[in-house]
Amino acid sequence: MEVSKREEEYLETMYILHKNKGVIRVKDIAKMMRVKPPSVVDALKKLASKGLVEYEKYDRILLTDAGKAIAEETYSKHLLLTQFFIDILGIPPEIAERDACQFEHYVSEITVNRIREFAQFIQEQCPYVLKQFLKEKLAENAKSE
Repeated sequence: MEVSKREEEYLETMYILHKNKGVIRVKDIAKMMRVKPPSVVDALKKLASKGLVEYEKYDRILLTDAGKAIAEETYSKHLLLTQFFIDILGIPPEIAERDACQFEHYVSEITVNRIREFAQFIQEQCPYVLKQFLKEKLAENAKSE
């Protein structure tokens, strides 16, 4: 089944809301995604038709197992990429967060695995080199602010 980048964003947002609040509401999705509630309702209808959420107007919103699997995968990529950008590349956190949010929807599983393996390798085998690299990048970041 084909799921668009935007649909992944909705699923990930619902996953985070459920994880943090225990409940998923249209107004919370709208606020988090910076969209209007009618846009959320349209997306929920589309996701429900694909079997990714259970949604009835004025009722609770639930991720199905399939929806949750996509959301967890997307969120996992997001966390990995954010940490890689910050801890390995020395990208400022707010930029790393924004970039990870875009990149997570396009990156393949093999690339995610290689990033994970590379991060682990560089942290274990070359901690001094990594420390030096990050020190230089943090200094560059400070100069550009």
